[in-house]
Amino acid sequence: MTWIECAIIIVAGMGAGIINTVVGSGTLITFPVLLWAGLPPVAANVANNIGLAPGSVSGAVGYRKNLSGSGSRVVRFSVAALLGGASGAILLVVLPPGVFRVAAPVLIALALVLVVAEPWLARRLVAWREAAPPQGSHTMIAAVFSTSVYGGYFGAGQGVILLAVMGVLMAETLQQVNALKNVLQGVDNVASALMFIIVAQVDWLVVALLAGGAIVGGQIGARIGRRLSPTLLRAAIVVVGVAGIAQLVG
Repeated sequence: MTWIECAIIIVAGMGAGIINTVVGSGTLITFPVLLWAGLPPVAANVANNIGLAPGSVSGAVGYRKNLSGSGSRVVRFSVAALLGGASGAILLVVLPPGVFRVAAPVLIALALVLVVAEPWLARRLVAWREAAPPQGSHTMIAAVFSTSVYGGYFGAGQGVILLAVMGVLMAETLQQVNALKNVLQGVDNVASALMFIIVAQVDWLVVALLAGGAIVGGQIGARIGRRLSPTLLRAAIVVVGVAGIAQLVG
C-alpha cells in the first residue's frame, strides 16, 4: 500500500468519525475508499468496522454530557446493541462472500436514500412525536437490536436509522437522542469488531489508519461537526456512496 493510499484512508477515517457522530453514515465514505485501495468487499467491511469502532466510542464520549440521568436506559439498550452487533458480525462471516457482494450495493443505495431523506425525516419526527405518545422500552429494545444486527453486518446509514426510530419512540430532545445513538452505535461497532477479530482475517494496517483518523474525527464531530453545511456533507456522502456502488458492480 502506497503512502498516498495510507493518507487517503486516514482522511477518510477522520471524515467518517465526524459524520458518524453528527449523523451516522460514515461507512459510505470509508467503504468505497477501501475498495479503491484494493481490498476485497468482505475484507474491506471487516477492516472498516473494526477501524471505525474507536471513532464511535470517541464520539460517544464527546456527547456524554447529554446523557445525564439516562444510566439505566443506556445499560438496557446497550445490551440489545451488543447482542445485535455480534449477531450481524456472525452473519457476515457465516454467509458466503457472494451474498455480501450482492447485498452491499443494495444496502449502500438504501443508505444513500436515508441520507438524502434525513432532513424530511427530522421534520416528520416532530409530527410523529406529537401524534402518538412514546413507546415502551420493550419496543425500543427490539428496534435497537434489529438496527444493530444491520450495523454488525454492514452498517452504512445505521445512525440515520437509529435517529429516526428513537426520535419516534422516545420523548427526549434530538440532542439527547443523538447522544444515545452515538453510545449504541459505539457498542454495536465494538461488539462486531471483537467478533471479527476472533473469527475473521483482519488487515491491521488499514484498521490502524482508519482508527487514528476516526478517533480524531469523533472528537471533532462532537464539538464542531454541527457547524458543517448539512447540504455539502450530504452531497459528499452521496458522491462517494455512488462511487462505491460503481466499484462493486463494475
